[in-house]
Amino acid sequence: MNFEINQNEVLTPPVDAASVMLLRDSPQGLQVLLVKRHSQSRVLGGAYVFPGGKLDKQDCLVEPALLDQPAQALQQALGEPGLDRATACGLHVAALRETFEECDVLLHAAQANDARAQRQRLREHLAAGKPFLPSLSALGLGPLQTRLIRPWSRWITPRRPSMIDRRFDTRFFIAVAPEGQEARQDGHETTEALWLTPRQAIERYWQDRLPLVPVQLITLMQINRLERAEQAMQAARSQTPIQIQPEPQDIDGQRVLCYPGDPSHAVQQAAWEGPTRLVYRNGRFEPSEGGLQALFDGGLRPHGPISPSHLK
Repeated sequence: MNFEINQNEVLTPPVDAASVMLLRDSPQGLQVLLVKRHSQSRVLGGAYVFPGGKLDKQDCLVEPALLDQPAQALQQALGEPGLDRATACGLHVAALRETFEECDVLLHAAQANDARAQRQRLREHLAAGKPFLPSLSALGLGPLQTRLIRPWSRWITPRRPSMIDRRFDTRFFIAVAPEGQEARQDGHETTEALWLTPRQAIERYWQDRLPLVPVQLITLMQINRLERAEQAMQAARSQTPIQIQPEPQDIDGQRVLCYPGDPSHAVQQAAWEGPTRLVYRNGRFEPSEGGLQALFDGGLRPHGPISPSHLK
């Protein structure tokens, strides 16, 4: 499917959001979960994305007793100077909540048999209109297992978005999928749940069989050369989350997205190995040079924190 390129500037501030890249080991290698957005959704309808959604006000009201880590630790993990602790905690809550709501995976340390019953009870609470945090507390599912997720990156939609007509400030987390829990679509926001290796996902994208947006494509490229889920978790623990705001341009009638390290981007330090510029052509965003192989050759690059001064 082809997405219509947005030409309008969005003047409203970006909305805080959280997304989780669920990983698992398989005989085929490292796999990642992608869920298909409902075709009627106003935001990326029909695209395959990582589970996630907007930060709710109630997410930020979590009490310290419901957390398995101090609020300061969650604040520091995100690597964002000036971010208040309530929002930092709320983003972790949103990541856990959205993972359950969108693909029925409860990131918790319970045994598989217990988790099955817990998930059923939690679904019943949410279906009855009860909020996520009070439901967890009522079911004895505290404290929240924030140690099971780790911040990976932060992506801020530019003022002139390319594929949507709104802005998000999304923190991407990674987590290892619990054994014994089968991911499934919710039938409302998502209509399919699919496990693929990063290479399989990129190949299907290139074959026009798997609609992806640039942030998912770049993230899949980053983890493509990793072999195990724990290897990805260790990479996340060892470095500060990268902070990215694409800088779009229109060149010769084509939308071009520039990323850190590109000569046209405000940040000259590259955040990953591989393409720093994507061009919309052939009905998709692809590397300006090198084609499919450029994506396979890309990957993680050890880095320190990138100054967020250019993020607006």
